[in-house]
Amino acid sequence: MTGRRKILIVAAGAVTAGLVAALAIHARSAGQIKTLTGVVLRADEQVRNQVPIADAEIHAAGLPARMGSPAKTAGSGLFRLNLPPNFRRGEPLSVAIAHPGYQTLETTVAATNESYVFFLRPAPAKIPEIPNQVTVTSPRVRYAVRETSTINVGSAAQTFEVINQANVPCNGAKPCSPDGRWKASLAGKALDAGDGNSFEDARVTCIAGPCPFTRIEKDDFSAGGRHVDVLVRNWSDTATFLFEAEVTHTMVSDAIRESYPAIFDGSMDFTLPPTGEGPSIQATVGGQDIVFPLTPEWGLTWASCNVTKSKDGTKLFHCDMKSGYRLQ
Repeated sequence: MTGRRKILIVAAGAVTAGLVAALAIHARSAGQIKTLTGVVLRADEQVRNQVPIADAEIHAAGLPARMGSPAKTAGSGLFRLNLPPNFRRGEPLSVAIAHPGYQTLETTVAATNESYVFFLRPAPAKIPEIPNQVTVTSPRVRYAVRETSTINVGSAAQTFEVINQANVPCNGAKPCSPDGRWKASLAGKALDAGDGNSFEDARVTCIAGPCPFTRIEKDDFSAGGRHVDVLVRNWSDTATFLFEAEVTHTMVSDAIRESYPAIFDGSMDFTLPPTGEGPSIQATVGGQDIVFPLTPEWGLTWASCNVTKSKDGTKLFHCDMKSGYRLQ
């Protein structure tokens, strides 16, 4: 066997061994899974009541804390549980999902890249039905939002004259008629709506005189604004114009909105938009209709509340009744 042929055989063998090793590494990595992803929802027969559960803990058997166990759900109920290196796709994983307001769920799943949906059943009511409980009925959520509104506060109307004499040759002494033949004059009017006000629908109309021999030379009124003005060219006898506009005022004010919470056994859930401020609950408590402001700690005299905030700023409130009160 020649030396050249030996070298070629050795090289081919090295390439083959490298290819086999690469395929083996790819096969191992293709069978691995790094993260278990899912969402935790409230268990209910009605789909609209299957709301996300925030701050639920997902414990995985055998996973140390450094691997991210337990994982916690976000306000949307989403969680991502990191798995140890070399964890194989389809390998069984025992998980326990816990939340103070719900029954703990223990289950075993085959770990894959699929999205998992877990349902937690609300914990049994801790408050017994006793005769001296105070009944809370018809809760409504009240909050304020900032609104911008524009109102009409009046109108402006003024006349002005563009004085001129008809049929006087221009002879190049500007201003002249558009064709340059006759002497013309320019005149106009300016209006000020006042501080904080603005003009809308401003218009200029010729109301007397030889109107066909006039034209608007400069329009600084159509776009509106606090200051508007107009300039008119007249190449005949004196003409009279009417300058009119509506006066508006734009202001920012608080508007009160009202919504209704979703009521479950002994608890209620509601949301507040990102722009919502000063939330309170209006409810009938013990037969009296009362407004209860939500304190900075999101508490009520008859319920304990917690709040989670989504990425867009929406706040999700969950309130549980306190001892001695019953939500109806």
